[in-house]
Amino acid sequence: MRLGVLDVGSNTVHLLVVDAHHGAHPWPAHSEKVVLRLAEQIGPDGALTEEGADGLVKAVGMARTAAAGLAADDLLAFATSAVRDATNAAEVLARVRDETGVRLEVLSGADEARMTFLAVRRWFGWSAGRLLVMDIGGGSLELAAGIDEDPDVAVSLPLGAGRLSRERLRVDLAGQVPPSAEAVEELREYVDGLLDPVVEKLAGVGWERPVATSKTFRMLARLAGAAPSTAGLWARRSLTRTGLQQVLGFIRHIPPAQLAELEGVSAGRAHQLLGGAVVAEAVLRRLDVPALDICPWALREGVILRRLDQLEPM
Repeated sequence: MRLGVLDVGSNTVHLLVVDAHHGAHPWPAHSEKVVLRLAEQIGPDGALTEEGADGLVKAVGMARTAAAGLAADDLLAFATSAVRDATNAAEVLARVRDETGVRLEVLSGADEARMTFLAVRRWFGWSAGRLLVMDIGGGSLELAAGIDEDPDVAVSLPLGAGRLSRERLRVDLAGQVPPSAEAVEELREYVDGLLDPVVEKLAGVGWERPVATSKTFRMLARLAGAAPSTAGLWARRSLTRTGLQQVLGFIRHIPPAQLAELEGVSAGRAHQLLGGAVVAEAVLRRLDVPALDICPWALREGVILRRLDQLEPM
């Protein structure tokens, strides 16, 4: 069957269409995204602005049309932290449903962590043993650990790269001056403080293989020497704590507007890179992770796999 999955995130609205059936590898047939930066369109009152809601309705409508044109049998649509945190989320979701016919399911942070964990487990298989999975999104950080397909621990913290860059480092898209050393240090202390109650909980579960997903970790790994995207999906990619610390050491001195010039850095996420690097370094340091693998599958694939699991075997 052909499935479409629509991911409404803090930065983008991403449609992925795959061909798959129960027990099979889902193969991508089409991918398209619209950069909305919904998290940056939250007003002082905590509500998504009218402009942001307009953009969301238009993007979802376009995605539904594209999925129908590709003969998708089903469209799985979900939203994460940007919509989840908006004070007018119910009204926005109702408008999307009424104007596009698409019902967006708002995932909790813990559900994001569980779905991502499932995708990583399926990618690496049972031989990976106990997994530790970390994912830095635009609005939140997800951490999960366990031996099964459903993790023993799944937590979400408001430590997304976009959120911290905007609220803590005060970085803007056209930033010509890097954040001060004091701002970076204050951010590090803030991240450490939020990680405190989670570290012991995860350590109690334990793991044999630490893994990271997300665009942020892929960019950091590339800057540390991992294979480029042109090497293909199956190329093994990893990131060491030493390599990450070296990357953090030099990008903190580069103006946000110039980070996009670095190979492997997405222009749309360059201004979030330093915030993401601070979070990544803190997680690896606090959990004493010397190195991790990068998994190409993440939340979208987890949602697809969960849906396929609900189908009757062919």
